[in-house]
Amino acid sequence: MKKAGSFEENLIEIDGIIEKLESGELTLDESIKEYETAMKLLKKSSDLLNRAEGKVLKVVEKADGVEVEEGL
Repeated sequence: MKKAGSFEENLIEIDGIIEKLESGELTLDESIKEYETAMKLLKKSSDLLNRAEGKVLKVVEKADGVEVEEGL
């Protein structure tokens, strides 16, 4: 797996892994490695989304002048 990319790059890579897994052409060991890579990318993507959400909430708070509950 390469260095962490952007959210969009991660999704493209995950999509490629899904295609490989669905092809049925990988060995069991290869499938497990690809699955592990996809899970790491999903975690990184989730982290990127959480950070983006935090930034958006801060912008909304500043624009509205009110506090926004986290998790919305």
